[in-house]
Amino acid sequence: MEYIISFILFLFIAGSLYYWIGVNLILGRYKLFFKKEYWTDYNIIEACAWWAKGAIIIPGLIFGIEIWQLHTLTLITSSMLIWASMKKSLPTLIAFNTMWILLSSIVIIRNLI
Repeated sequence: MEYIISFILFLFIAGSLYYWIGVNLILGRYKLFFKKEYWTDYNIIEACAWWAKGAIIIPGLIFGIEIWQLHTLTLITSSMLIWASMKKSLPTLIAFNTMWILLSSIVIIRNLI
């Protein structure tokens, strides 16, 4: 039941945002994924980093499963994403990925010791 309610809440929030911002505007941004020009070095790094974080967060939050080995991947991609964030001038992502490096380091060391 909680998954159904969560999905309804997700649809309400995402649907409201998409409506408020403009569905066509958002879909236009999604279409960038299919344009060769979009895939610059820093956008490739960003995509890899988000996929790696998703591979940790989704099983952990939904199923209570920690795949701690994936933190080695996020340690690398978060480090690279700090560089990519400098290219895009995004201080929030620099701070977030600095924090993620700390979190990944803690998880890796906790599982190795």
